[in-house]
Amino acid sequence: MPEVAARRGRRDEISLTEAEQRRYDRIEQLADLLDNAIRIPGTPWRFGLDPILGLMPGLGDAIGAVASSWILIEAARFGVSSAVLLRMLYNVAIDTALGTVPGAGDLFDFVWKSDSKNLALLRRHLEQPDRTSRASRRLLVGVIAALAGLTIGCLVAAAFLIKYLLGLTSLF
Repeated sequence: MPEVAARRGRRDEISLTEAEQRRYDRIEQLADLLDNAIRIPGTPWRFGLDPILGLMPGLGDAIGAVASSWILIEAARFGVSSAVLLRMLYNVAIDTALGTVPGAGDLFDFVWKSDSKNLALLRRHLEQPDRTSRASRRLLVGVIAALAGLTIGCLVAAAFLIKYLLGLTSLF
């Protein structure tokens, strides 16, 4: 329970109306339920319902994604910038996509705590909106650049593969 007290201590620095505070508390409870509800005895490790839901092929990851989406919707209601929302969506997409891989995806769900990451992004936005938006924009630019590089690399690899398979040596 000291973790909850520490989080609440930080959250008290955020000025919210009563209604906003209740909404924030519900988001915090959901993120904790999905990512940190259960402690593994004798260890500092925690996990939540997300990896347990992920054990149900397909359906479990979909349920987890829907629950995570609620956090994004609430973040949008709090006025989080589009750059931060995209970063939050990135966290959920990684969690959902890699969580669907049989076996390894279930282990990944124990480590990648997208809802806790998104709660932290929301908290940072409420405390320092400009700083969080700038950091999120830099991440998005990096992700877009990496995807562009990956796409170009795939196209080049496909061209060389086609060249090899067709025995064409005069094209390149």
